[in-house]
Amino acid sequence: MGQTRISNAIRQLRFAAGEMTQQELADRVGVTRQTVHAIEAGKYSPSLEVAFRIAGVFKQPLESVFVYAAEPDVGRD
Repeated sequence: MGQTRISNAIRQLRFAAGEMTQQELADRVGVTRQTVHAIEAGKYSPSLEVAFRIAGVFKQPLESVFVYAAEPDVGRD
């Protein structure tokens, strides 16, 4: 099975929302600032619940905040 990658627009949305800090977003979502940082940097994929909470903070559909891209399987026919 190929690797998966979830990218996001959190940083852009934070700045569009009056330069919201990672800590402010974390407080609104109920996670730590370090978790927000890791999600934003693409080092950690959030749970579905946290992803929906983040999208809700920005009043955006999930697909506008997170993008899922699967790498094609290598060596499969």
